Amino acid sequence: MYEDLKYWYLRDHKLFRVLSFEQIKQLCIITGFKKAIKGEVIYFSSSSISRIFLLKKGNIKIVTVDEEGNETIKDIIQKGDLFGELTLERDNLENEYAKVLSDKVVICSFLLSDFENLLLQNPKLALSYTKFVGLKMKRIKNNYSNLIFKDAKTRLIQFLRDWGEKEGMLTGNTIAIKNYLTQNEIAQVICTSRQTVIQLIKELEIDQIINYSRKEIVIHNITKL
Repeated sequence: MYEDLKYWYLRDHKLFRVLSFEQIKQLCIITGFKKAIKGEVIYFSSSSISRIFLLKKGNIKIVTVDEEGNETIKDIIQKGDLFGELTLERDNLENEYAKVLSDKVVICSFLLSDFENLLLQNPKLALSYTKFVGLKMKRIKNNYSNLIFKDAKTRLIQFLRDWGEKEGMLTGNTIAIKNYLTQNEIAQVICTSRQTVIQLIKELEIDQIINYSRKEIVIHNITKL
């Protein structure tokens, strides 16, 4: 059963569309399969086993930890995204870990050594992977630029807009987002305090731009956000 699931998960991912039926079947042999629940830690960058992960269902946060133990959410991983040692370099990682945000997730994973061999054997896949990772790194770089050059309210608005466009349900100009982040987690994403996020959300609600609850965030008019 897991082999069938792995095949369909991999076949449907845009990264592996350059592979043939037989190549994907072979890929299933080296692919790990895991289900996890909310709050479970998927990996630590300090682990002795190097892996690349593919998220097929749910949401995960990548958290970096500085020398003083302060945590910042580096990225929110969504369906179809890759995470782990994406640069294929074992010694170039920050101190980070991945933790499940949604009620449950489904993950495929590869040993780094197996994935490197796969790329060597399939030049088209290597090119597809390079483009995929390049776009991801560009997005993370843009996020860091926003943290440096924009104020907290602008960062929150940009985050909500991006979140709505990626995962929200659009009805007219209204977007409803299933909320799986706490206010503290939103604060970690945009690098501010929880109290600041609470105040900014209240301001947006007073202006009737959003409605916020623990389960859902409704953006009344995406063009005004």
